[in-house]
Amino acid sequence: MSARRRSRRRLTPRRLLGIVVVLVAGAVLVAFPRLLGDGSGDGGPGGAGAVPVPTSVPAAAAEAVVERVVDGDTVIVTVEGERERIRLIGVDTPEAVKPDAPVDCFGPEASAFTTAALPEGSTVWLEDDASQGDADRYDRLLRYVWSPDGTMLNERLVAEGYGREDTYDDAYRYRDRFVAAEASAERAGAGLWNACR
Repeated sequence: MSARRRSRRRLTPRRLLGIVVVLVAGAVLVAFPRLLGDGSGDGGPGGAGAVPVPTSVPAAAAEAVVERVVDGDTVIVTVEGERERIRLIGVDTPEAVKPDAPVDCFGPEASAFTTAALPEGSTVWLEDDASQGDADRYDRLLRYVWSPDGTMLNERLVAEGYGREDTYDDAYRYRDRFVAAEASAERAGAGLWNACR
């Protein structure tokens, strides 16, 4: 029996289907390693890893990576390869690093809280609010910052007494929540409501 005839006999429809399945599976492994978690892409074990978006984060929020915290209500992040300074909407924390100004009561604690909540290199999600405009007069982007645990840092700062609710001009999207959080923190004597009386 010739080699040519033997190879024809081996290529049955069942074997052809098996070859197709193997080829498709191989293509998927090469094209989408992150989805399959095989360790060869960003999302696999031992890779850098994509952080799953918490369900509480609004769909339109932009993913960013924390570069550093400036103070309690200002952080520097990288968004789509661009370095941006972010000012948190709806909260004002005591000053800790303002040039030519004294350090405010509870300013270092607010900065430390934000630094612990947003470690360097961590992934966050930035939500804008059309009612506040895109940036402030210092060219800082105005955003809500969502953490990987699904909480919003802006609101946590108010709720835990590291900052006060701050409505600049127009009411913002989460204002009612922040006002309620501040009232609760003040009643409980949390953070600056106890330390800075």
